[in-house]
Amino acid sequence: MFIVLLRFSKNKDQVGEFLEGHKAWIQRGFDDGVFLLAGTLKPMVGGGLLAHNITAEALQARVNEDPFVAEDVVTAEVIEMSPSRADKRLDFLVD
Repeated sequence: MFIVLLRFSKNKDQVGEFLEGHKAWIQRGFDDGVFLLAGTLKPMVGGGLLAHNITAEALQARVNEDPFVAEDVVTAEVIEMSPSRADKRLDFLVD
């Protein structure tokens, strides 16, 4: 499982130019069964994703395809996590 942090860079003012492509990229992640959760980092410092069913290398390649990342609107940090305990609603995530 992975946590992806997308923090705004100095090019934050270009969000509008690449927003539709970014939204489409997120939707592909959900459609492909990779993304479980997407949201905004408060207070408006970027966004975050919860991802699974993918290797670290494949996820990094996917993240690099995000228009926000490619155009340096955000910087991306991918954190790998091995869940060992979860609420019963999330049991499918625990190895």
